[in-house]
Amino acid sequence: MSVSTAAVDQTICAPLPVLGADVTVPLVTGGDVTYAALDYAASAPALQRVWDDVAAYAPYYGSVHRGAGYLSQLSTDLFESSRVTVAEFLGCRADDQVVFTRSTTDSLNLLAAALPADCEVFVFETEHHASLLPWRDARVTYLDAPRTPDQAVATLERALADRSPYGPALVCVTGASNVTGELWPVKELAAAAHAHGARIVLDAAQLAPHHPVDIAELDVDWVAFSGHKLYAPFGSGVLAGRADWLVAAEPYLAGGGASRKVARRTDGGVDVEWHTTAARHEAGSPNVIGVYSIAAACKALTEAGFDRLVDREQRLVTRVREGLAEVPEVKVLSLFGDDAPRVGVISFVVEGWNSSHFAAALSAEYGIGVRDGLFCAHPLVRTLLGSEPQDPGECGAPEAGPGERSLNAIRVSFGAGTPDEHIERFLGAVRELVSKGARWTYRTEEGRCVPDRGAAQV
Repeated sequence: MSVSTAAVDQTICAPLPVLGADVTVPLVTGGDVTYAALDYAASAPALQRVWDDVAAYAPYYGSVHRGAGYLSQLSTDLFESSRVTVAEFLGCRADDQVVFTRSTTDSLNLLAAALPADCEVFVFETEHHASLLPWRDARVTYLDAPRTPDQAVATLERALADRSPYGPALVCVTGASNVTGELWPVKELAAAAHAHGARIVLDAAQLAPHHPVDIAELDVDWVAFSGHKLYAPFGSGVLAGRADWLVAAEPYLAGGGASRKVARRTDGGVDVEWHTTAARHEAGSPNVIGVYSIAAACKALTEAGFDRLVDREQRLVTRVREGLAEVPEVKVLSLFGDDAPRVGVISFVVEGWNSSHFAAALSAEYGIGVRDGLFCAHPLVRTLLGSEPQDPGECGAPEAGPGERSLNAIRVSFGAGTPDEHIERFLGAVRELVSKGARWTYRTEEGRCVPDRGAAQV
């Protein structure tokens, strides 16, 4: 079975059509402006193609794996064909499993629950909290932030060689930093892991939306990513890779869908036979809308030509970095240096500015959405800023003086749906704010930095 979707042959232009491209927002200085969404690293806007495909399927929505009716059968077919689409998108091996989850965080917590006994986990301090924190029930070795890709590989090799006892091990590494956008040497790290009898999971949350990911070519054991960063809404994620640890583990959630057979025993207890397929870790009613949206996004990116999208994004990366370099007060954060390959994620600080204040002014005065903070990667950002752990403070606190460090950073991120005009507006706004200052004062309101409308305009 298949569903006839609204997706038709269309001329794929750059940028790709996304929802919200025509949304206007009010400016505190008066009037409206088209919103410039430059926070793709948090959640990318949905591709129009994805939305159209989901809308075309929505009238046919039905239960998955739980009905004999036409809509249930069609939805089940759509759910399982989406699994095949994702496997193809990731270059999965023949025996790999694709498990649908809620997010990258959920995927890595699932894998953490499936670790064999006495498994030791190796993770760099540079990871997003989603890949830094799930390993609470395992022995964890945290590795210091490397300053070059070669140093990352050497650091991992030493740690793996020195482990005691020399038992099962898992390496968790990001593909592209959610702070600096820098690409990590995944293939080399995978080779180092395997040479020392360890396995490796790739956090591809920031890599998959910007760059092709091929499990077999990279020789990683698992890949985890989220739909909401891959231009697909509705809160689904993926864990794809080797089946043996997943099949050997107790189900991540116990319930319907994960069980093949349940029977009462004569002693009053219950015997359960669990699935050995991906369904083992997909208990409950599946999020078929979310899963289908991921598959639709995978198809859309593939059909648009990923190499073409990468080339265009690299042009935008170059433009942003060159534009920010023209402003002496701006310092771009980097772990591996200016020449490191990277995706469309760039973090920076501005001398003399509180970062929350700066981000709020970009939004309120220019209609530009970026993010400020520590980006759920606190150890990495503090390493890059050279600061000690501390309360980031409020945007209403006194601004940093000349030469003082900001307590957090500003992140601009973009991708396949970003128009060139939004990049130029962002760079122009940065130059103007640094040169002239904000036109309004700002204060904290329910944890957000907002224009202080009760104060006089600056």
